[in-house]
Amino acid sequence: MILDTALDTVLNFLANGITGATAWQVVIYTLIVTHITIAAVTIFLHRCQAHRALDLHAIPSHFFRFWLWLTTGMVTKEFAAIHRKHHAKCETEEDPHSPVTRGIKKVLLEGSELYRAEAKNLETIEKYGTGTPDDWIEHNLYTKYSASGVVLMMIINLTLFGVIGVTVWAIQMMWIPIMATGIINGIGHYWGYRNYETTDAATNVFPWGILIGGEELHNNHHTFGTSAKLSSKWYEFDIGWMYIRMMEIVGLAKVKKIAPQPKFDRQKLVADFETLQSVIANRYDVMSKFALSLKKTWREELTTLRNTQFESSFLKSSKKLLHSEPGKLEAPQLQQLKELFAHSNALQTMHEMRAELAVIWERSHATREQLLQQLQDWCARAEASGIKSLQEFSFRLRSYA
Repeated sequence: MILDTALDTVLNFLANGITGATAWQVVIYTLIVTHITIAAVTIFLHRCQAHRALDLHAIPSHFFRFWLWLTTGMVTKEFAAIHRKHHAKCETEEDPHSPVTRGIKKVLLEGSELYRAEAKNLETIEKYGTGTPDDWIEHNLYTKYSASGVVLMMIINLTLFGVIGVTVWAIQMMWIPIMATGIINGIGHYWGYRNYETTDAATNVFPWGILIGGEELHNNHHTFGTSAKLSSKWYEFDIGWMYIRMMEIVGLAKVKKIAPQPKFDRQKLVADFETLQSVIANRYDVMSKFALSLKKTWREELTTLRNTQFESSFLKSSKKLLHSEPGKLEAPQLQQLKELFAHSNALQTMHEMRAELAVIWERSHATREQLLQQLQDWCARAEASGIKSLQEFSFRLRSYA
């Protein structure tokens, strides 16, 4: 009788844990704990540690460190170093996880393996991992026993829910490799929309950054890497930024930097030094608006181009080349554009003036006065070009304030 009772107790514990939670309660718990993990990654590891976009009070900072040890086993210094290297070497062979150089399938399916391989690169960790937590608990627990936390998490889940806790734990362990490592590092450099014409391939996967804590807005992030806020347009939502603002209100966080917002003086007739400074500071906004002007010119020229001998595939690829960085085009691509420009002076002008505009904020030995003169000359030529979209862009450009 006693043995039967003890056996029933053990079987009941294995089946239901100490909570006796229903299936829906287990699902809700899983959603909550995985979301906390995502929040910890985006707020603490990414925005605070890797980019120094904000400072966190000791309370949330230590909580996030403990939670990440418990649910991911990631070491702060390793994450910060690998991510900083990703930005520094983006879309090159040295990028730890670029789908441009390694292929989308590789990053999606083996993103965790790429991360672990780079974590073993001591040169990467020492060069890019500076400024991360360096206290006793980091050395003697979080780094030294990085795998122990996830084991403890499995024990906790088993205790709470019984054998189904193993499934909950497995979902927790897969959450970051799939949602962050796979989707953000893979799809976030492969598919989506772009607000800004950055030199890398980063895209915004969705305009509502909820499931992955705001990291869905990846093009915005690569444009303004040190911004604590990842949303940019009025229709975009960054839940990670919402949490940061909530913590800032109660004194648990301090935002150090967000992306600049351009201001305009529509009455300004001539670009001045304020215009120059604002154009340089908001160069990504400038280039995104130029890209819209280029698209408008393309639509206006398309009817004429369709009446030529060009095939639709040629026009489609040429449109893509027009939006590529001019300095990165290879000889065959330049030849293709040359053939296109033979039938469209407007597109040739837009292409050339885009390259000239970028020179203004690239490194040079020009003085402020010389750069201002370049900007004023650029605006004068744009407004005299006879290309309506370019003229409208120039009017906006010289009104930056």
